[in-house]
Parts: sequence; structure tokens; C-alpha cells
Amino acid sequence: MKVKDIVEIMRPINDVMGSLTVIIGVLNTRMGIPDTIVWINLIMGVLTYIFISGASMIINDIYDHQIDQINRPERPIPSGRISLKQAKILFVVMLVIGITFSFLNSLIIGLIPINVIVAAFFGFIGWLYAKWGKKSGFPGNILVGISFSIGLVYGAILNGYNIPLYILYFFLTSFFLLIAREIVKGCEDIEGDKIEGVKTLALTKGLKYALVISVICQILAIVFFILPIFTLIINPMLFLLTMSFGLVVVCIALVLSLLSKLEKKEFSRISLFLKIGAFLGLLSFVCASIG
Repeated sequence: MKVKDIVEIMRPINDVMGSLTVIIGVLNTRMGIPDTIVWINLIMGVLTYIFISGASMIINDIYDHQIDQINRPERPIPSGRISLKQAKILFVVMLVIGITFSFLNSLIIGLIPINVIVAAFFGFIGWLYAKWGKKSGFPGNILVGISFSIGLVYGAILNGYNIPLYILYFFLTSFFLLIAREIVKGCEDIEGDKIEGVKTLALTKGLKYALVISVICQILAIVFFILPIFTLIINPMLFLLTMSFGLVVVCIALVLSLLSKLEKKEFSRISLFLKIGAFLGLLSFVCASIG
């Protein structure tokens, strides 16, 4: 194995983007916490997330190696640059490194190691999604929502176990928005999913039913996106200013969903707006911590 192949199979861009949730969790609960502890939690928390997320990417490729031989032959496993055995070892190594960082984090700052349990749960979700969730349809959508959003809670518990209400609202916003997008992606990719045996809502219940569930999730995401304004966030004014951009984008996605004629190009557009809205939402969560 070459280092570049290891980096490639871990999908570092996805890992780093996801680690932003940990940063948000830490920064939004830092009041009253010494700066040294905050920096330790930021660094160790991000490293924990990156390695466990990387392990999840690896196990995903392990379970997909036969499909990737046809659809993605250039990837490290189907191309032969990383053998299946090496990938399995790499998965265990990265998972252990991630959980070790979480343990060291709790050891350094004297935490009761609940964060280690959460980190291990994060790793378990990654394995469960790769083994079963990806083809399960809606349950897999839920796992995706938890897997990405759990970093918000993980970052918060590093500063203490009394998680503020607004962190839960952040989590639920991200959770429902990701589920909504995953459902829409299932509508967009219905033909490919049919061939691969993925039991999406679009396939099992129909496009209209799937879109209705997505709309419900979008509405819930919008509600939970607004609720932090009424809590004790660090910078409510800056949050209100920045969240309005993400809110407008998600509302556009909602309107497009309600007016949809169930055509593939519409699903692609809705998915894009939900993705942009999710990114803008994360930025507004960061802005909420400035002060």
C-alpha cells in the first residue's frame, strides 16, 4: 500500500468536512471552559472524527468492492492498489486510532469517558451502514443522518455532559435535512438503485410517497433551524443573520418539492439546494459561537 492510496480510500475531504460538526459542538459550548481545554478538545475531537469517519469510508469500500469493480474500477480496492485483506486491516487500524484519540482526550482533561462510548457508536454506525443500511432504504437514510450529525453532540460533550438545548436543535436540523436529501437522492437514482437492489422509499412506496416523507423532513429541519434563536446561544444576532441564507435555500428546496412533477431533473435540483442549505446551516452554527 502506498500512502496516497490510504489517503484516497479514507476520503479526507469528506472526513474534514464532517469534522466541522465537532468544531461547532465544541465552540458553541466553550463558555466558562479554559482556552487550553477548548483547544485540546478541538484538536483531539477533530482527529477522533477524521479517523473514525475514514474507517467508515474504508468499510464502505470493502462491502462495495464487487459493485465498484464495474462502476468504480479506478478505486483503490478494485484497481488492486489495496487488497481486500489490507483494507480490512486498515479499517481496524483507523477505527482503533480514532477511538484511542477519544480515550486520550478524556484522559487528558479528566472526562468520564462517555465520549469514548459515543466515538465507538459512531464507528459502529459506519459499519452497520456499509453492511446493511445502504441497501435497506429509509433505515439507511436515518443512519446517514445520525452518522454525520453525531459530531455536533460529540463536540458538545467534550466540554461537559449537560448538553444545551440549542445543540440538540442543531443536531435535529442536520439530521432531518440529511434524511430529506437522502430520500430525494433515492428518487433521483431510482433506476440504478433498482438494479443494485437498494430498497429506497422511492422503489418500495413510490416517488410521490417518498417525496412526501422528504417534505416532512424538510419542514422539521426548518423548524429546528429556527428554534435556536429562542435559546441561549452565544451570538443570536449573528446566527439570525447568517442562518437566513441557509433558510432561504432550504425553503426553495421545499417549494420545488411541493411543486414537483416527479421528474429526475427536479429531484437533482432539490438535492442540490438541500446540500447547499446544509452547508450554509453549518456555517451559521459556527457563527452562532462567535463572541
